[in-house]
Amino acid sequence: MLIVLVTAPSRKEAEQIGQAAVRKKLAACTTIIPSVTSIFRWKGKVEKSRETLLILKTTQRRYAELAKMVRSMHSYEVPEVIALNITQGLPRYIAWVKHETATD
Repeated sequence: MLIVLVTAPSRKEAEQIGQAAVRKKLAACTTIIPSVTSIFRWKGKVEKSRETLLILKTTQRRYAELAKMVRSMHSYEVPEVIALNITQGLPRYIAWVKHETATD
């Protein structure tokens, strides 16, 4: 299982990405945190931006397709799409994520 973090420039864009990911079974669930502040270096300058954070729950098997979909829908030139391995979790929750992202 993976947790995938994606930042978006607006809540609307975050919701569109999150809904598409769940609809297409690329993620079992998307949690949206509506307001975060990001400080980063971009094209040689330090930038500060208000963003919306998506936390997507998926599987290793679905990651590549999820990342491809995010890139196709995202307005940033280089969107943040990073995956963190989950090493432990409530077995029933992990089973649910696997079931909801299965493509049978």
